[in-house]
Amino acid sequence: MASPARSNHVWVGSETGILKGINLQKKQATNYKSGDAVLSRHEAVTAMCWGDPYESEIFVGCLDGSVRLFSTEKGKFTESRDCLGGEGPFCGLAVLDNSLITCVQSGLLKVWRDASSENLEVQVGPGVCRMRQNPEQPHRVATGGKENCLKVWDLHQPQEPIFRAKNVRNDWLDLRVPIWDRDMQFLPGSEKIVTCTGHHQVRIYDPSSPQRRPVLEATFGEYPLTALSLTPDTNAVVVGSSRGDVAVIDLRQGRLLKCLKGFAGSVRAIQCHPVLPLVASCGLDRFLRVHNLQHKRLEHKVYLKSRLNCLLLTSREKWEDEGADPSADLQSDVKEEEEEVDEIWNSMEVVAAKRKAERQPFSDVGRDAPRRDKGLKKPKMIKKAES
Repeated sequence: MASPARSNHVWVGSETGILKGINLQKKQATNYKSGDAVLSRHEAVTAMCWGDPYESEIFVGCLDGSVRLFSTEKGKFTESRDCLGGEGPFCGLAVLDNSLITCVQSGLLKVWRDASSENLEVQVGPGVCRMRQNPEQPHRVATGGKENCLKVWDLHQPQEPIFRAKNVRNDWLDLRVPIWDRDMQFLPGSEKIVTCTGHHQVRIYDPSSPQRRPVLEATFGEYPLTALSLTPDTNAVVVGSSRGDVAVIDLRQGRLLKCLKGFAGSVRAIQCHPVLPLVASCGLDRFLRVHNLQHKRLEHKVYLKSRLNCLLLTSREKWEDEGADPSADLQSDVKEEEEEVDEIWNSMEVVAAKRKAERQPFSDVGRDAPRRDKGLKKPKMIKKAES
């Protein structure tokens, strides 16, 4: 019998080191942790990836340098290994031919094979913010970060990058434009790569062309863009900012298509469903949100109690057929924001009327005293003449 974990639609990694599985139909969330691990920010989940095409395994990268393997079939962690090397949190995880690919902030990209002597190490440059794998060519990955321009690496020939982006020209003051690539993704069916930057720019690079600078650039908002994901039709990209602004940008004309509302904090992760018009996002406001891209409607909103760093969205298509089981135990650690706000609001004491009553005895004093009616004239004082 399959574990209930298999029916979860979204997997989220938190800053407290917990892997959370959310079933959106049942409005149910379950916390998973490794063994007797104690909740700690030193074990925060910073990166995740699927372990196989069937989505039966999840690799979870933690801040302490360990990578844990979670089985959705068994509903528990089955393996853990220390992937030490370099400094900083994991900026990306990927799987290549049963080998694990890791990349940390200091720029060390490593391919972990069964024999430690066969491990491959590549230095991609310091200040890495993100490492992404090309799903159509798994041996190719892209990296980028702060003052670390976009590079594409072929792990079969890792001596030099096969593509190295060139910074844009100086601005109108002839000043150098700083580099800060926060996230990127390969466009399917081509070699193009879309990126978002910490200077609120969305860019497209085309390694197949002789031009190393962006072939398209658009801007959104005034705050750093932190995450992106391609829409199912790959003609647009959903981007999120550090202020909680989320928008859909057209990649053909570089214009703003629509904005998604309801966010209250920095967005850390965004992922679109490969077929359905749905996009999941999470961030520092502790909420998982699922929006409909066609109607801009907020379909699901779940409070998860801790700050969230990353997520994985299942590729299953028929969610509505997975109806909630009335006999299932629906007790969970999840609360909807509306229920929580109603509880707090109802428990608050009404103080406005009380304050007004306290001020009433003093209403005749000073500037609160009623003004005289302009229609009434002040009586004149008649002085009697002295005899």
